[in-house]
Amino acid sequence: MNVVVIGAQWGDEGKGKIVDYLAEDAKYVVRYAGGPNAGHTIVVDGKQYALHQVPSGILYADKQVFLGSGMVIDAEAFFNELQMLKDNGINWEGRVFISDRAHLILPRYRQMDKDRDAARKRPIGTTGRGMGIAYAEKAHRDGVRLADLDWPEKMAEFDGEDKEYLDKYRDRLLSMRVNMAQKMFEVKGSNILFEGAQGAMLDLDSGTYPYVSSGASCAAGAATGCGIGPHDLDKIVGVFKAYQTRVGNGPMPTEFNNESEGELCQYVRDTGREYGVTTGRARRCGYLDLVALRYACRVNSLDGLVLTHLDIYDAMDQIEACVAYDINGKIVTDFPANVKDMENAKPVLEKFEGWKTPLKNCRSYDKLPKQAKDYISYIEDYCGTPVTIVSVGYEREETFVRQNPWKK
Repeated sequence: MNVVVIGAQWGDEGKGKIVDYLAEDAKYVVRYAGGPNAGHTIVVDGKQYALHQVPSGILYADKQVFLGSGMVIDAEAFFNELQMLKDNGINWEGRVFISDRAHLILPRYRQMDKDRDAARKRPIGTTGRGMGIAYAEKAHRDGVRLADLDWPEKMAEFDGEDKEYLDKYRDRLLSMRVNMAQKMFEVKGSNILFEGAQGAMLDLDSGTYPYVSSGASCAAGAATGCGIGPHDLDKIVGVFKAYQTRVGNGPMPTEFNNESEGELCQYVRDTGREYGVTTGRARRCGYLDLVALRYACRVNSLDGLVLTHLDIYDAMDQIEACVAYDINGKIVTDFPANVKDMENAKPVLEKFEGWKTPLKNCRSYDKLPKQAKDYISYIEDYCGTPVTIVSVGYEREETFVRQNPWKK
């Protein structure tokens, strides 16, 4: 059984927690896209782990995890992350593998990434981790893959700091390499969890281009980035928050107005801890965008939705969600490709009654207050996709499974 977990918004939806939760029933966990700019936060027994490149399933001692072909890897940051895990009592050795087709980020890519964004007329707001340059070099067919470290003619092309860097990590990286296509075929029939990075609205093709990531954060990326075909993807679930956030530049129609909604924005940001795991940057916050969420459901063939951070609304008398856009006086319910339309879009909001009770005290979905269930039902009806899992906190036990994705 192959289950894919993607972000259904602009990233930071709580994928790390959900992958960690679902990984209990998996044998293998594969990260299929992204790189060091991802920040997946997991809380286990009150202890927080911030992962960037290592798949979230690593916290289970009996799981093997893989960095897939669609990733771009910063070797220095990667081994620092593994050391952090070891320092925290996580024995990862012999359980972490890297696709030999994954590309590597060279140190100079980081400054190149920042310089390129600064030179843009419309800066994207890159994290400056070098990912965009690595993906660009990959597209130009000038990148360096893990397999290339064992190709003398290719390695002869590098000198100076590049050569020194690759030589430093060469043996350690090669000791972890794996042929993903071969491996996925060998373990076919096992429970495999495919972990995405960023979110559907940051996908290079279906996201808010050009304000997107450089990799495939869509569900289809699980196939292209892991050495399997699309028919082998059994279930696809998308994680979303009860509200909306975004990091960096780009259109966000439901963003709170700082002048009239500044207090609400700060409340959501602080209560939801909406600060970047990787950068520490405050995230932009806004109302849940159901137009964008339904679009993500459709273009990613989502079998189910995973709702997180529902508890952030516990203290509110009333909550609102966007059900349409007003673009220059025209009501629009389909997600547009035109950036100018997105920038001009004003949210048409639907009001919902708050529940005024701590959801963390609920121990099952059935125990949720009626108002919370009504909010969830509305989301399901609007998107045409069931909400199969609900999370009301950071801990594993604060998760309610309505439909288990591991069951056909």
